[in-house]
Amino acid sequence: MKRGPQILLGVGIALILIGSLDPLEGSVLILLGSGLGALGTHFGRADIPTRKYWLTILILNAVGVGELWQLSAFGGFGGKSGHTWWWGLLLLPYVMGWLMAIGWILAATGRRLRGMVLPRRTSQT
Repeated sequence: MKRGPQILLGVGIALILIGSLDPLEGSVLILLGSGLGALGTHFGRADIPTRKYWLTILILNAVGVGELWQLSAFGGFGGKSGHTWWWGLLLLPYVMGWLMAIGWILAATGRRLRGMVLPRRTSQT
């Protein structure tokens, strides 16, 4: 991967992690981070499954954050808002996109740590 796309992906991951401290207030950071992650994997010419994975994260987060803002504009759901708790199901794309991003970050971190700790096996003929 080239240096520029690596920086995009790294900044995107950092924004997702910072936004995860408060996923409701940090939704803008998570959305921006998933966009940078998708751009970084695209311009870095990552393998096709990784590009599709980050594009899926971006789409899910965009739809979910849009619904989050729309529900907030109309008073939320539950309580005295007049909207039942079922309206909360509209936030599932955001939750799924966020969980997919966190899962990818954890898996990538695990692969990197495993590569530093375990020696590479060489085939002996």
